[in-house]
Amino acid sequence: MYENDNTEETAAATSWVKITATAKREYMDDLSAVMSMISSQQMIEDYADVEQTLDGVYGDLIDEKLLKADKTVVSVSVFVAATYNPAESTHYLVARFAELGIPAEVTTESVCEEDWADSWKQYYKPIKTGERIVIVPVWEHYDAAPGELIVLMDPGMAFGTGTHETTRLCATLLEKYVKPGCKMLDVGCGSGILAICAAKLGAADCFACDIDKTAVRIAGENAVLNATPAVKVGVSNLLAEAPKAHGGYDVVCANIVADIVMRLGPDVGDYMAPDGVLIASGIITERKDEVVTALAKCGLHLVNSLVENGWFCGCFVK
Repeated sequence: MYENDNTEETAAATSWVKITATAKREYMDDLSAVMSMISSQQMIEDYADVEQTLDGVYGDLIDEKLLKADKTVVSVSVFVAATYNPAESTHYLVARFAELGIPAEVTTESVCEEDWADSWKQYYKPIKTGERIVIVPVWEHYDAAPGELIVLMDPGMAFGTGTHETTRLCATLLEKYVKPGCKMLDVGCGSGILAICAAKLGAADCFACDIDKTAVRIAGENAVLNATPAVKVGVSNLLAEAPKAHGGYDVVCANIVADIVMRLGPDVGDYMAPDGVLIASGIITERKDEVVTALAKCGLHLVNSLVENGWFCGCFVK
């Protein structure tokens, strides 16, 4: 094995310092403006946004600590290389905030690039879902057993590694309902994992969409990685920009959250084939009955379901 003798230089090149300025929310624009003198690449933590835009919509998935966080303050952070003399940047910020009369607290934290970019990969191993599909990280080697279908994944910053119960439950039901030559729609596709699973199972036409442009890009890259030309990707706010398939989609997947699944209810039937199915997950078991009732009012009736570790996945027909 080749070893780099310049250990200190290598360590320094991959070490970063996170510089954070925190103040009352009224100073947010000023904080960002001053911090831009250090870097235009900023991370802004404004917990008031959680209360205003997410709580009640994605509430099932929000950490309780975020909901209880101080909504009156904001933090703006930048990352500078340890070799860039972060102490100089810190002193500049403290002086600038004092000059402007902004009561900001400036803190620093050492960050190793490996810690936040790659260290998680050591815990991401091949995962079998259902009877046939095996999700394999692209950096891992896996010898497939007869009949197994390998789905390679490099999730990047997108949701969908196959490790979460909701993804595994959806993939398991896909094995049951995807038939050779069928059409599939994945709403909120994340890494594209479910559309790729469907293509591997024989679906001839898969459309994967997400509101997040980064997720759509990663989904497209994973489709190429898996040599699944049947998978097409696009940006869409739920169904707003999703194309309708001739005759409807045979399988629609929505692995999102309970409130969004219910929001899809009135419209998703228009995208489904007469005998098509909706596979919906991201639903905690406490909200199962609420979702099932809401979808039933839209003409979608539960015919199959799976539960794992407090997560519910249901299959609905028109």
